[in-house]
Amino acid sequence: MNASELRDKTADQLKEELESLKKESFNLRFQQATGALENTARVRQVRRDAARVKTILNEKAAAAAGTE
Repeated sequence: MNASELRDKTADQLKEELESLKKESFNLRFQQATGALENTARVRQVRRDAARVKTILNEKAAAAAGTE
């Protein structure tokens, strides 16, 4: 997932995406703790995707506040 794809989404879609990433992150951490995690790189990727979504949400909020 890249930032240009995220910028095309609405704030509601981004919030749903963030929620799903948080759930996936929780599941991955649980798998890692139990030793069932196969793709360890996915933890880092999900964490970075969540940060990307948060950044875009903040940019959209700042743009909305600046236009008012």
